[in-house]
Amino acid sequence: MTLALWIMCGVILLCVFLSAFFSGSETALTAASRGRMLTLENNGEARAGLVQRLIARRDRLIGALLIGNNLVNILASSLTTSIFLSLFGDAGVAYATLAMTVTLVIFSEVLPKSWAIANPDRFAINVSPFIAPIVAVIGPLSSGVNRLVRGILSLFGINLASGQSMLTAHEELRGAVEVLHREGSVVKADRDQLGGLLDLRELEVSDVMIHRTAMSSINADDPADSIVREILSSPHTRMPVWRGDTDNIVGVVHAKDLLRALHDVNNDFSRIDILKLATKPWFVPDTTTLQDQLNAFLRRKAHIAIVVDEYGDVQGLVTLEDILEEIVGDIADEHDIEMQGLRQQPDGSLIVDGSLPIRDLNRTLDWNLPDEEATTIAGLVIHEAQSIPEEKQAFTFYGKRFTVLKRQKNRILRLRIVPLDAGGKPVNQSVS
Repeated sequence: MTLALWIMCGVILLCVFLSAFFSGSETALTAASRGRMLTLENNGEARAGLVQRLIARRDRLIGALLIGNNLVNILASSLTTSIFLSLFGDAGVAYATLAMTVTLVIFSEVLPKSWAIANPDRFAINVSPFIAPIVAVIGPLSSGVNRLVRGILSLFGINLASGQSMLTAHEELRGAVEVLHREGSVVKADRDQLGGLLDLRELEVSDVMIHRTAMSSINADDPADSIVREILSSPHTRMPVWRGDTDNIVGVVHAKDLLRALHDVNNDFSRIDILKLATKPWFVPDTTTLQDQLNAFLRRKAHIAIVVDEYGDVQGLVTLEDILEEIVGDIADEHDIEMQGLRQQPDGSLIVDGSLPIRDLNRTLDWNLPDEEATTIAGLVIHEAQSIPEEKQAFTFYGKRFTVLKRQKNRILRLRIVPLDAGGKPVNQSVS
């Protein structure tokens, strides 16, 4: 071989190397995590900031890399064809096509992209100092090509400028957490906590409040000794006080304030005036989002609020703990009364209190029962049945069989739930 042929072979090898470099860089930079890059930049990794700036204009970056990749591929193929024509004559075209196809696919596409996708963040950081000047030089040409492409596509009614993602940042984050959970990278408890945090802007206080039918409260007109005993025997530290009617909440009393007052009067119950100890009640609309209510709790340094509807009628109460439990799950201490409302049976069925929130059941059993139209399991059954079921009446929906076990007037107190498989047969459901 002559010196010219050796030089051409060297140029071809350089083009194959550059093609591999462009292909790997494109894969790494498009797959790099922006969140990871931001963390590394904050930790002092200057190249991570460079990656951030490159992927901020993703269309310009990809266009520049594709132009560079195609240039070196075409140059390598042209030189190879020229060499093979001089060596094999007309048959050299076929040989050159076969040789370059194998070479480019293996060494310029599969190998570098597989390497890059295995660790895209580190790969992107390492190549960013070399990619930045290339993008700076080819970038204007890439921008011109992108404008030309948009113009051509607009002739067919395709407007890339309006092609915005239909997913919000919260939805993308929720989807990423769910994918990581399925892959085993995120445990169920962490997934539930992150999901609960994202739900704060979507849920309202009416979804997590303690309903008025289950709300503990004090009648201000009761005898003082009865009031004191009721407060001291309650597992709650704060209790609403009403007078005349349960909708007429006139205050909220704290157990600590009661204990201080008892100490001041030498435990003489008759000298206790509960209204003087009670603080002014705080009323909030039932449509307030949990995020807004949490922020309000923190601003006011309060722990309890009375929930009212649009007519001012009391619907229940919400506490700071209720909102925090949406993030971290149930918070129990030594004074809490165990009322989970969920009991597993030997046959795999579940006995559930009708007042059990759907979200709590979904979180415990990893189910996906809808909670848009109803807050409790009883409400879901009534919504789906479009009536108030009788005892022993059964319904099947969402892959579960619901049987009403106990009903009091128009309230469903207890149900049996049997999970079903795709064939409609019972499935043994274990409670986590």
